This record gives sequence, structure tokens and C-alpha cells, in this order.
Amino acid sequence: MFDPEAFTTITYSLDHGVATVALNRPEALNAFTSKMCDEIATVWRHARLDPEVRCVIVTGTGTKAFCTGIDRGDIPIGQEYDGLTYDDPGRSLGARQNHCWKPVIAAVNGMACGGAFYLLGEVDFIVAAEHATFFDPHVTYGQAAVHEPALLHHRMPFGDLARMMLLGAHERLSAAQAQRLGLVTEVVPGDELQATVAALARTIASQPALAVQTTVRALWAARELSRSQMIGAGNSFLALGTRTGQMAEGQELFSSGTRLTPRVR
Repeated sequence: MFDPEAFTTITYSLDHGVATVALNRPEALNAFTSKMCDEIATVWRHARLDPEVRCVIVTGTGTKAFCTGIDRGDIPIGQEYDGLTYDDPGRSLGARQNHCWKPVIAAVNGMACGGAFYLLGEVDFIVAAEHATFFDPHVTYGQAAVHEPALLHHRMPFGDLARMMLLGAHERLSAAQAQRLGLVTEVVPGDELQATVAALARTIASQPALAVQTTVRALWAARELSRSQMIGAGNSFLALGTRTGQMAEGQELFSSGTRLTPRVR
């Protein structure tokens, strides 16, 4: 049974089709524990099957940090890794890892580093507060950065990704620079972050769910397939995400002469 009241490391709410998941360990800069990994995975599995969830926001509690990666006091660090059997605890954090293909927006409200990229690497886009920063400290503290660059390499130019990974804790990307590099799509004042992302999520949630969710699947497939493979698979995605009824509703809206007033970014 899905019971958000039982969560101890995150909060969950649902409003007008928008689920908001907030990492809720501000005293630990929202570092994740094994308990948080389990609770977030539970949310993704629930969101995947709940028709009321049409878009998801993931953020952190407070203004200091979105997520600072693994809590070294909770999850053992420093053991010799057996490459054949090691089960990385952070791999359960991402939406796509949990087969959730609802649209996901990240609202980065502060520091995002290390294991935070397990989450950020599997969202559809990122909006950041002006004071947010991004870095990966793995190599500084004696660990190889492996999954983090694998998840981010489609989002950033290779040289800038390599620089972030290799400089470790010695350099941080500002929100403005992260936007210039393509990691972040928009930067807003910190006190406007949650309202800005909520408005974007409500807009996405207001549109036909099947069309939106199939578009998410197509976007992610296009990242991994070659161009010709994706074009070849295009009709399958169209068949999956297009229904006569919703097309008729769309045509009716268009024919009515009503025109939306778009937000200009």
C-alpha cells in the first residue's frame, strides 16, 4: 500500500495531476540514505501506475542543497568493490531506472553534487535557483566517478563534463554556467523556483496524458538509438501515443479559434 505519511526521508504530495517529491533531510544537506533510496523507488513505482500522476517534480527541502549525494554515515564507503556483484545504492534513485516514464522536472534549490546526478541524470529537464551549484567530488575523495558521467554525458559538452569530474571538489558550476552548457534549462531567483516549476508541471499535466508520456518515451529513445533507428521506430511511437478521441479534441480546440498565450522564455 502506498502511504506517503509513512515516509521519513522524503515528502510526497499530489495536486492537480502534479506529484511533488522533496528530499527531506535538510540537516544532512539532503544526502541520501538506504532508506531514502527505498522511499524514492517506491514513489517512482507508484507514479508509474497511478493515472492521477501526470507530471512529477523532484526537489530538496530547504535552500542549501538539492542533494549532496550519498550519506557516508549510512551507506558503507571504502570497501573493495567487486565489479561482478557490487550493487550501487544510488541506482535505485532515478525515474527511468524504475521504469517510470511520466514527465519529471527537477527544481534544484541549492547544491547538487555526486550522487545527486543519479536523480538529475534521469529527469526530463532541470530548473535551478540562482544560487544553485553543481560539482562531483568523487575523485577528490578517492573514488572513481563512473555512473555520474554516464548519466550526464548527453546533457553536457564532453570537455565540460570531463572538467567537472576531474576537478572534483575543487571547482563548482554556477547555475548560470550550467544553463550555458545545457545542463539547466532555466535559472530563476530562489524564492521563485518552486512556483516556476509548479506552473511548468501544471501546464504539462493539463495536456493529454498518453501523448505526453509517449513523447517522453520517444525523447529518451532518441537519445540512445541512432537517427535512422529512431525514424524507423517512429510509427510505433505514433501508434502508441495517438488516439482518435484526443486528436479530435485537439482539432476542436484549434478550430475554435482559441489561441493560447504562450510563456516566452
